[in-house]
Amino acid sequence: MTIFIIVLLLVLGIVLILLELFVLPGITVAGIAGVAMMLCGIYLSYNHYGNMIGHLTVLGSVIFSLLALWLALKSGTWERLMLKTEIDSKVDKIDENLIAIGDEGVCLSRLAPMGQVRINKHIVEAKSTGVYVDEKTKVKVIKIVDKVIVVKPLK
Repeated sequence: MTIFIIVLLLVLGIVLILLELFVLPGITVAGIAGVAMMLCGIYLSYNHYGNMIGHLTVLGSVIFSLLALWLALKSGTWERLMLKTEIDSKVDKIDENLIAIGDEGVCLSRLAPMGQVRINKHIVEAKSTGVYVDEKTKVKVIKIVDKVIVVKPLK
């Protein structure tokens, strides 16, 4: 029964570590639990069967871990899970003749610090000066930098 527990701990540990590497981001409970299970399995083999079997367990678990990692990478399963789409859209350029410095408008969404503003009957993305501006607040264009409209709230 002890051999079954040792093998189960090692296999579950490797599975959890593989899940940690390929599915779950960061260092989470799965990775820590996987390492803990493997260490418990190795400890049990040393404790119950001695140094020789303990050394063989360490060697076997390292080889099995590397083999499982190689098979997981080679199988192509991860290729089906990966996002391969490319984003080729562009930011809309604003016509400098439509909006000028000094024009006034109203916020359609909260500027935190970016949001939508209606200026001269055109809906555009705008950036506040750093303060949050609530929806339906009147704003004034204070500058246009690299096609980004910067506005400040009117009081």
